[in-house]
Amino acid sequence: MRNRIDEEITFRKLEILLAFMESGSLSRAAERLGISVVSVHRALHSLETGTRCSLFRLEGRNLQPNDAAHALADVAREVLEAMAQGIRVTREIAGYAADRIRIGSLYSLTSVTVPALIMGLRLRRPDVQTELVLGSNCELLRKLREGALDATVMGMPEDAADVESQPLFEDEIFFAAPADSRYAGMDEVDLSAFADERFVSLNEGYVTHDRFVDAFRVAGFDPNVVMRTNDIFSLMNLVGGGIGCTLLPGRIRGVLPRNVCLVPLQKKYRMPHRICVVFLRTRERDPNLLSLLAACRSHADSLKG
Repeated sequence: MRNRIDEEITFRKLEILLAFMESGSLSRAAERLGISVVSVHRALHSLETGTRCSLFRLEGRNLQPNDAAHALADVAREVLEAMAQGIRVTREIAGYAADRIRIGSLYSLTSVTVPALIMGLRLRRPDVQTELVLGSNCELLRKLREGALDATVMGMPEDAADVESQPLFEDEIFFAAPADSRYAGMDEVDLSAFADERFVSLNEGYVTHDRFVDAFRVAGFDPNVVMRTNDIFSLMNLVGGGIGCTLLPGRIRGVLPRNVCLVPLQKKYRMPHRICVVFLRTRERDPNLLSLLAACRSHADSLKG
């Protein structure tokens, strides 16, 4: 059976003990805490009652802590820090805001979408600090479930009953080739005619990779992928450098290198997908998330206009 702690020992009294130990006098501790000297003295004496041992000695008119008091203060500091952390985590789980929000994002959404959402969030909650974490769809969803992220901007996950999503916009993929290639002038691309072409691709886990695989499944062949990367900006540069062609989402059009062009695919290959802000259902009452979702709706409305 766990040892019971005497009711005379409370968090508040431990705070008073630390204030006294750190300030060195009853009066300074009282001033720091905004209470009377008598209240400080009474709390310290109560801790002696609760621990059933002497914690202080009188030297003239001054109260001096002994070794036992120093030992209790060391433990009190750890206990109070642990409890403060526990309360913070408890409030977050219960849906009450922290002073920061951790947002995940796909690399391809960092040029326009994520900055717009962060600015919208700052307008609504200027005191909240934002931390941005980049990764693949798979990585972001895992980190969200592990509690390492509060929300993430990504392709809508499939078969994820534990999350909620706020749609932002719908995107589709395009054929990406060097701007000086013979493909640049095409009105649309039939992938089934590109079995002999070299391709570059993102690694598994990215929504763009999934659409790449889906499109070539419709085309009826496995593409000759000569190089893979984890970064969509590197992928664009590989295309521009003539390493191979690829499929890219339309959302990167604004940051596309001049030596890369996007050509529409035939309708059967276009693979539309929805970009959303995703968060755990257990966090749906968090004020930070509610403000982020309001920023999402505002951004989505601006795209429609």
